[in-house]
Amino acid sequence: MSIKDVTPENSSARLLMNVAEELKMPFLQIARKAEIGQITSEPELFSIQSMAESAINLLDNYTLGVRMQLDNYEDNYQPVSVPAVLYDASTKLRALAKAYGVSLELSIAGRYGPVLANRDALEGALVSLGSALIEALPATGGGQLKLHLASHRSRNGIVAGLYGQNQKLSSDVLKKGRQLQSNSRQPLVGISHTAGAGVFVADALLSAMDLNLYSSRHQGLHGLGIVLPVSKQLELV
Repeated sequence: MSIKDVTPENSSARLLMNVAEELKMPFLQIARKAEIGQITSEPELFSIQSMAESAINLLDNYTLGVRMQLDNYEDNYQPVSVPAVLYDASTKLRALAKAYGVSLELSIAGRYGPVLANRDALEGALVSLGSALIEALPATGGGQLKLHLASHRSRNGIVAGLYGQNQKLSSDVLKKGRQLQSNSRQPLVGISHTAGAGVFVADALLSAMDLNLYSSRHQGLHGLGIVLPVSKQLELV
């Protein structure tokens, strides 16, 4: 079931439930690490900070998605550099990736003109999706824990996405997660032990811009991407 297949009220309620489930895990880990720190006098401050910041980013991106559904978001469109957004998203994800033992890499091939989008929403979608995949990768077992933030051209526009070596990062995962949205705590079925609410937050932000999340390939890697149509007017400027 897609977010577009339900009413805004039901979509927001279901998304809120997934966000609440997602927030339980980082805050539980924060509490446990703080408790250990009190006993040992050696608190794991880096892990505590990264998990707290991830939770805050998720909430910020969720509230942005809700505001975009309620307000006239078209007025906030602007020319956006995809490589710049990917770089900023990777910066926000780096601390969380380090806490989970995941290596982040930027893979931006070629030069691209700007796309027309809401920059905050696009970055928020990539950060939310990246957080879910970072938490998912350690549970896949085997292989390198490496996530690529990448862009490339397609016949329909510029693709921005996140990719890894595991084939489970595919359309099957995305489809199954959306179908189970109303009755499952795990949108990343078979991969993640967390609720993976970042997938739904990303979906909500992209839906508000009339964009979608797709199964995608990049240089032999498997992942999820966003096709961003290039503005012909911007290309001529």
